[in-house]
Parts: sequence; structure tokens; C-alpha cells
Amino acid sequence: MEAGGSSLRCFRDCQPEEKFVDDGVETVSSVEQKKVERSIQEVVNVYKQIHSLPEPMLLRQQHYQYLKKGLRHLSEAYECLDASRPWLCFWILHSLELLEEPVPCSVASDVCHFLSSCQSPTGGFSGGPGQHAHLAPTYAAVNALCIIGTEEAYGIIDREKLLDFLWSVKQSDGSFVMHIGGEVDVRSAYCATAVASLTNIMTPKLFENTPSWILRCQSWEGGLGGVPGLEAHGGYTFCGTAALVILDKEHMLDLNALLRWVVSRQMKFEGGFQGRCNKLVDGCYSFWQAGLLPLLHRAYYKQGERALNEQRWMFEQQALQEYILLCCQNPAGGLVDKPGKARDFYHTCYCLSGLSVAQHFGNLLSHHELVLGKEENRLALTHPVYNMGPDKVAQALHHFLQLPVPLEKSPQAKKLET
Repeated sequence: MEAGGSSLRCFRDCQPEEKFVDDGVETVSSVEQKKVERSIQEVVNVYKQIHSLPEPMLLRQQHYQYLKKGLRHLSEAYECLDASRPWLCFWILHSLELLEEPVPCSVASDVCHFLSSCQSPTGGFSGGPGQHAHLAPTYAAVNALCIIGTEEAYGIIDREKLLDFLWSVKQSDGSFVMHIGGEVDVRSAYCATAVASLTNIMTPKLFENTPSWILRCQSWEGGLGGVPGLEAHGGYTFCGTAALVILDKEHMLDLNALLRWVVSRQMKFEGGFQGRCNKLVDGCYSFWQAGLLPLLHRAYYKQGERALNEQRWMFEQQALQEYILLCCQNPAGGLVDKPGKARDFYHTCYCLSGLSVAQHFGNLLSHHELVLGKEENRLALTHPVYNMGPDKVAQALHHFLQLPVPLEKSPQAKKLET
């Protein structure tokens, strides 16, 4: 394992030179950017006053207590996420596995029981009991159950009906709607490919035309938009790229343009990532953007690119770790978007996921670590495609690959039956 650099970026005299320069043209965006930089400079100044050694610490115990409480009790502020309850299960469970904190069997069983109540009679999972099936909570529920990884958890997933649900939201052009009658965007293609591949229900026709539709989402910038013709966005870019990796078609992307776009999203002064050009840094993009780099590294390697670094991803890993550890931790537990923002389970999950990506380099030949601060800051690995522990992915694949692929029933076939 390699420790982080001998000094933090923020301790260097040249660091202020990385701040944004508006060239005398003030805009709403430039004002907000300077405001964020001031808040980060304040955090750094306080850190320098308190700490003589440049070793930021991951507040493991505080995060654990925050997450542990969230599995059993949520405040009234979370009422607005009533249609995202499987996401809360996934965000918390994945954060706990990154911290290598076990979930008691009784709690895991209760989570399984709750997610079972979110499974629609027609297949797929909904955001809460009694709601309509939706691809986003379906992805979250399947991931959460795979993280638990027990026979009880696996047994909850009705694979035959899940395949029926995926067919019900598949469009003729290869795209997917998020729910019946819902919107189309590249998130849906990722959610569909992820759950289908994990549970061994992928069929030849289910993802017919899907790669070509995703490829149309790559914009002139290099990243991917939500649908063809839209601005490139970090979340959509990850979803589209990861879906193509699952379908073994990532080589069809313009990889050079994608690489240029994503590395340009790492902010010079902050060290974290923005989601789009001319936007502010946000802790959640620590995964949505940085998580793209292992996928790109793999794609280049498969193409025979031998100039790849064998110890580092193609972004500033220490800079991202600094941003997360210095600017995104709530002292009482949980992680945030940026200084001054409130903690939540979403940002906790994706900040920790990004921190894991920044700490671990790995390919088929080697594994290398770059951990900023003490060894106690080290997180468990996360799978760059599914965003859960690689061992949990392997365990789920092993379980479901022993089961037969359900009989494929397209909407046309169902019409003939009736």
C-alpha cells in the first residue's frame, strides 16, 4: 500500500493559483463558483490551525452510527423520499459494507421483508409498498438484496416476473422507460442491464438495439446525455458507459472524447468533480465521474493499449480523497455535497464509493492502493460497474447462474397468448 503524498495539496503555496478566474466577466455561475471556493478555503484554514500534521481522518465511527440509526429510524424530513425507500436501503447497506461494518442478521432479515413488500405482483420493485414498479428502485432493491447475500435475500427476487417487467418497459428503439408510461433516459438502460445481468435473466432479444441507442446519447462534448441530443452529464455518462460494459459494447464509444470530458470535470482548486461543464463541485460525482475511470481503463486495456499506468487511474486520486475527507464529512456522521450542505444517505453512499475508487487501483494483473492519511482511512473495494462489493457481485452471479434463464416473453408473445 502506498500512503498519500507527504503534504496535502491545500498546504502548498501554489494551491490558491488554481482558483477560478472570471477574466472580469461576472456571471451567476462565476459568483457561485467563487462562493464555493471561499467556503473550501475556510475549511482548509481551520484544518491548518487545528492540525500540525497533514493527515485528514475518516470519521468511521460517526458515519457508522449515522448509518446504523438510519436503517431503523428516519426523521420526518425523509417523507419526501417515500417513493425512494429501496434506495435508502441500498445507500445505507453499501455505505456500511464500504466501512466493513456487518449488518446484524435480524436487521438484514427485516430489510429483506421490507423489500419483499415493495415487489410488484407484475414484476420489478416499487419505491414503496403499494406503489407502481419502477426501474430505479428495482435496481436499488436488487443491489441491496445482493449486498445482504443470503438465501432469503436472493429468494425474494421473482426472476420470471422481473423479466416480464423489463419487457414491459422496453421500447422498440432499444431504450427503456423508467416505468410504464414514464420517461426515457439512459438511467433506465443501466438499471435494466444491471439487474438482468446480476440475476441471470439476460436474453438475446431483451437488449436488442440498446447499445446503438446508448451510443446516440454520446454528445459532441464526449460525455453522455440523458437522451440523444442533450448536454453531457456525469450521472448519465456513468449509466450509459456501465450499461455498455455489461453488454460488452463499450469499445463502440468514442473513448478518447469520453476520457477528455471526464478528466476535465475534476476541479483544479477543489479536487472533487463537477457533474457538467461550468457547474459546481459535488461530492456525489466522486463516484459518478471517478467511477468512470476504471471502466475506461478496462476499455483501453481490452483494445491493447499498453501505455496505461499500472498503478494509478487517469485522475488525481489524492486530490479527490482530500476533497472528500476535508470538505464532505459532517462531524456528527454522514457526508455532504460540499461545505455548508446538509448530510444525507445519498451523498454518504456516493462520497464513500468515490473515496474507495480513489484508494484502490486494480486490474487482472495487479492491485495497488493509494490511501491518504492513516491505514484506518482505507475502505473496502467497490465494483466499478454495480457499485457494491466485488465479492457480493461474484456471489450473486454464482448463485443466479446456477438457475435457468426464464423463458423469454416479449409483449408481442404475450398478446398471442391472450
